[in-house]
Amino acid sequence: MDRFRFPWGDERRYNANSNRIKEKYGGRIQKVSVNAGFTCPNRDGTKGIGGCVYCNNQSFTPSYCVDVEDIKGQIDKGIKFLEKRYKSPKFYAAYFQSFSNTYKPLKELRSIYSVALKHERLSGLVVSTRPDCVDDNVLDYLAELSRDYYVSIELGIESCYDDTLQWINRGHTFNDTKRAINMTAERGLEVTGHLLFGLPGESREDMLNQADILSKLPLNALKLHHLQIMKNTKLAGLYLETPAMFSLFSMEEYIEFIIRFLEKMNPDIAIERMVSEAPPAHLVNPGWGNKRADWVQKKIESVMEEKDTWQGKQFKKSQKFL
Repeated sequence: MDRFRFPWGDERRYNANSNRIKEKYGGRIQKVSVNAGFTCPNRDGTKGIGGCVYCNNQSFTPSYCVDVEDIKGQIDKGIKFLEKRYKSPKFYAAYFQSFSNTYKPLKELRSIYSVALKHERLSGLVVSTRPDCVDDNVLDYLAELSRDYYVSIELGIESCYDDTLQWINRGHTFNDTKRAINMTAERGLEVTGHLLFGLPGESREDMLNQADILSKLPLNALKLHHLQIMKNTKLAGLYLETPAMFSLFSMEEYIEFIIRFLEKMNPDIAIERMVSEAPPAHLVNPGWGNKRADWVQKKIESVMEEKDTWQGKQFKKSQKFL
């Protein structure tokens, strides 16, 4: 295919969220992780205990969030770390990432978020949470903030199937997910969904069919991850006891799978991430030869080029490519 023939306006074979953000906001937004001491309703006994069977927050919590208790200190340390690692971004946003970051009374949320927004280097918030932890009051408040700041909500979808959600101890249904996505989008807030591939009980066809389901929802972006078995999780124990119940992706299998998924995916929904990455010290399986996520993503794009395929190629309601 010739360059610049895709509906999202550039030559990449998928609708890259990074490009969407640059076009919409005039530059890159770098997320600075913040751990504000939240928990989850499937951890504290409200809906369950133990959390999701796969969850080990230490595996994705940056080191600058570990030893600094106050929010401003974490942001200061995070920006210093990120300035050494990346080219200077257009904006920084506080990324409330660990656990469910709307799971407190609104008064407390106002206090927590306001501390971050007072930081002179920040232009907004990215709030990661569960679909059952947002309501009208919280979303109205975030919509109010979005008049003056960049505000994005990341919702953990994980699966579109209630049997899977129950098995992994999520404590909510897919109807809760659809409700949360619609409520967030109705207020004009950015909404990103997180989807996990490879959970026990789901066939590869089940996983692929989620592209059709999610394509009908008003999502701005998706983060797509393959299942990794993390140490110190219930899933790790199950895997070591009964590995036959798992069908983990090899790297080659995942590349082929994710391309098929993207072909079915609504091209209007941007893709923020295609693959997981965890520190080897936390990982049980699969390791994929310690290939970094950016290497795998480039390989995915390379194979898409070879196959002359693109996001939305099989999407039934998409516009024809010119």
